[in-house]
Amino acid sequence: MRCVWVIICSNEWGLKMGGKASFFASVIIAVATSCFGLSYFGSQQEAETVDKSNSVAVSEIAGIKVKEVDSVGLTVHDMDAELKFFTKVLPFKQVSDEEVVGDDFEELFGVFGCRARVVRLQLGNEFISLTQFLAPRGRPIPVDSKSNDGWFQHVAIVVSDMEDAYAHLRKHNVEHASTGPQTLPDWNPNAGGIKAFYFKDPEGHVLEIIWFPDGKGNPKWQGQKDLFLGIDHTAIAVSDTEEALKFYRDFLGMTVAGESENYGPEQERLNNVFGARLQITGLKAETGPGIELLEYLAPSNGLPYPVSTNMNDLWSWRTRLVVDSADDAMRAAKASSVDFVSPGSVDIVDDEIGIDRGVTVSGPFGHRMILVEEATK
Repeated sequence: MRCVWVIICSNEWGLKMGGKASFFASVIIAVATSCFGLSYFGSQQEAETVDKSNSVAVSEIAGIKVKEVDSVGLTVHDMDAELKFFTKVLPFKQVSDEEVVGDDFEELFGVFGCRARVVRLQLGNEFISLTQFLAPRGRPIPVDSKSNDGWFQHVAIVVSDMEDAYAHLRKHNVEHASTGPQTLPDWNPNAGGIKAFYFKDPEGHVLEIIWFPDGKGNPKWQGQKDLFLGIDHTAIAVSDTEEALKFYRDFLGMTVAGESENYGPEQERLNNVFGARLQITGLKAETGPGIELLEYLAPSNGLPYPVSTNMNDLWSWRTRLVVDSADDAMRAAKASSVDFVSPGSVDIVDDEIGIDRGVTVSGPFGHRMILVEEATK
């Protein structure tokens, strides 16, 4: 069915986050039939709500210590098609496949009445999870999503040879998100020589393949023979690095592992955003992939993370972090004014997905984090 959108806005329309700029008035009226299933996305009201909450989030730090970044999770609609992509086009191995239902999972995911299929996949020593909400079904990723939109997140898959990896993806007709593989320029001391390429899975989630020259990245990626090696990091869009660090560094106890300001034609074509200039900050826990903060210094016209997001929406990723105590994490989150997705710490009755007890929170710019006491390997 055809969607009809009527948009009335001022000629100064723009959405900016992080307390950096005021919002201009706008009115959006959307009349749509069921073909898209998303009545509006990133409205003025939502942007104002996110902006106000960000200014006070984690205002007083009562931190915890994340021991491990266990896995990165994607919400999917068609599990079988996604599994075919991740295990046939990409060489992930299936570790588990569980169907979950009950009050405990409703609370952990923040989705009432949910029944979900959760599949855990492994590449190298790292893990991702795919979650299909059999009920209720969430909303799709907007077709016009850009890398500087607030809901942007990806996982970076390390490869031993960029040209061979790109040829493999082309053979399988993957959708490009970048123009093609980009080699970051040598004038950038922290990123020069790194090769990267963004692409999409069948449902529009952005993924990255990345190659590190000697002296860049984790030394464990050097000298390996397999083409696809493992996951280096998950990258998330933020609109204020300092505000984000209050959460990821000061509250979660992660360590800043590196910083870089990237710009130029290579970066523009990698992100497919004209004029892209990014402040990139990498964080690490004791073990597991890193978390990379992407702040777009320019352009600043990306849409904010919608406050109406539920974890069954396809743009809602989640990162599972291992802590000593979910209850302690919950108390610290309350003391630090962190937003909750679950009502508090949740005791999982049946340990189907490798969690005994967990609490789900939202970072200062919307990205979901599940803090768990232990995880299945």
